[in-house]
Amino acid sequence: MGGTTDRPSLARFSLFSATWHLCVWLGWVLVAYSVVRVAPSVARMPLAFWIIAALALVGELRPVRTSGFFDPQGTVTSTGYVFAILYVWGLWPAVVLHAAATTLSELQKHKPPWKLFFNVGQYALSIGSAALVLHAVGLGGGLAEAGRGLRGSDLPWVVATWVIWFLVNNALVSGLAQESGRTFWTEFADDIWFYVVTTAAVLALSPLIVLAASASGWYIPLLLIPMFAVHKAAKLSLVEQHQALHDSLTGLPNRKYLHRILDHAINSPGQEPFALAILDLDRFKEVNDTLGHAVGDRLLELVAKRIRGALRPGDTVARLGGDEFALHLAGVDGQQHAAQVAERIRSALTEPFHLEDVVLELEASIGVSYFPDHGSDVHVLMQRADVAMYLAKGTQTDIEVYDLARDHNSTDRLGLLAALRRAIEAGELELHYQPKVALADRSVVGVEALVRWNHPVRGFIPPDEFIPLAETSGLMHQLTEFVVSTALDQAAAWRRDGMPVAVAVNVSARDLHGPELVRAVRRSLVRTGVPADLLKLELTERTLMAQHSRVSETIDGLEKLGIALSLDDFGTGYSSMFMLKRLPVSELKVDRSFVSRLSEGGEDVSIVRTIIDLAHALGLKAVGEGVETEEMWEALAELGCDSAQGWLIARPMPAEPATAWLRERLLAFPAEASGTGRIRLLAADTA
Repeated sequence: MGGTTDRPSLARFSLFSATWHLCVWLGWVLVAYSVVRVAPSVARMPLAFWIIAALALVGELRPVRTSGFFDPQGTVTSTGYVFAILYVWGLWPAVVLHAAATTLSELQKHKPPWKLFFNVGQYALSIGSAALVLHAVGLGGGLAEAGRGLRGSDLPWVVATWVIWFLVNNALVSGLAQESGRTFWTEFADDIWFYVVTTAAVLALSPLIVLAASASGWYIPLLLIPMFAVHKAAKLSLVEQHQALHDSLTGLPNRKYLHRILDHAINSPGQEPFALAILDLDRFKEVNDTLGHAVGDRLLELVAKRIRGALRPGDTVARLGGDEFALHLAGVDGQQHAAQVAERIRSALTEPFHLEDVVLELEASIGVSYFPDHGSDVHVLMQRADVAMYLAKGTQTDIEVYDLARDHNSTDRLGLLAALRRAIEAGELELHYQPKVALADRSVVGVEALVRWNHPVRGFIPPDEFIPLAETSGLMHQLTEFVVSTALDQAAAWRRDGMPVAVAVNVSARDLHGPELVRAVRRSLVRTGVPADLLKLELTERTLMAQHSRVSETIDGLEKLGIALSLDDFGTGYSSMFMLKRLPVSELKVDRSFVSRLSEGGEDVSIVRTIIDLAHALGLKAVGEGVETEEMWEALAELGCDSAQGWLIARPMPAEPATAWLRERLLAFPAEASGTGRIRLLAADTA
């Protein structure tokens, strides 16, 4: 049981801060007072005391490791010896001994200072709490001061000291849970029976040590014999556990161990997102058939070593069998980040392998699934990563992230597709609107229309689940026309109320192929009477650049209608200045990944400044996406950004609350209502 290892935030008031300060100040006061009380009598301590103290130090520095998975740091046996000293000589020498043993252990493990101070104070308070039981039964100075030994009738208060110590110790450690994103009770109950059993096994030694000391101090070292047997048995257990959970050829974790890691990651209270990647070597069978299985095995060993070297701290690679590997990628920030990590691993395998006077070049196909987007069950995540891997192998794209719309074996996909078609035809989808405001005076400059689907049976279905489905099924044009029509209806209603607010729709690559988009926009503009300069189509930089040769006719048609474009997620693609000047682009939206890191300084500030300066040099507006804090707002304003949108301003809202929000803001800024707004339509939002 323990807290975090990173430097914590101790300045703000919190359960974490209160617990840390309690342990450090009260605990260390108790340690200092104990030193003062013990110092005069140190020279008079009997031989038994020094033998027990020496064994306590050894027990602290040599923990018993019984499980590499549940208890990687092991169980220390020093607590049993400390309790023996508590029973015989009282609280003060017990506190001093435990403080010394803990300090040596933490220094040996190179723990950070805040952790060392906490642990010493924590154990001092825990022992002090247990000593209250001794005071309650009239043995505050210990059995030696009372002039008697341990009796059978003493067992109840002995057990009571164990219980008090365990509860206080566990409670203090659980007070650090806030720093790691867990609750106090979650931390307190986590693996509690494992710790109860291991703690009880150690504390049960203390009466035996007392009895041995009462006979002769020389009997105490005999307890090392069973302790040596315990260490030996634990070591053998770890060896057997390692063999059961690791691949014998490469030494990597096997499928069983991977499942344990994934189960733990899925069921942990924090539930941090992670990715699962399945990696399969291309044409490995040819190596076996041509050079033999011995060379093939040696190649697999080298591949395992390469993959291990390319992993980040906290990631895990396992061999599933044959030439197939799996990777648990912890702490990845979204599917795109997962794909980037997978690409680094794949690139590490492209360097030639030299073995048996032969130079071999390998390629790998990788499929990625992402928790929780692609499933909350190990088997589902494995299956979907496997589907993505075979898609990467079949299309020769090297890496693919699982996409429900491309999983042709999914019956759920077929059912969802049919439901989406009915929802579009019946008008069951709705739009939410997220405002965009000027950084200079917080006046409204437009809204972004986001399509939402609340399925009558399945409930809310994320856009990134049904929009890719529409893109690959031929429904995209229908979906976009619905969103454009609905958004312009709302824009017309706002205009009639004296609020000419701009609305934006995000169009996909599929929308730019063919004349359907231009026709749909023209029909809706004519029907609603909304001016074209109140409509903006938003598309990603990557979509526009990658598909330019096929979409120029559509772009020209939109330009003739007077429709300007907004480039979303700018900075993540590869636009050229020539393209930006030639296309009817009126604004660049700085990608939220850069905005979110503005407070950290460094290269992200330089990137955002460059994008804003580029936009202004080309006569365009710059918009900051994903603004969630005042710090982000102030940083963008200082860099000269024109406008911003994000949760700090307002979350996406249905039409009615959005209307109320706009009316309130436009009354506060009447000049805005008299000007011409800019309407941005988002048909294919995946945010």
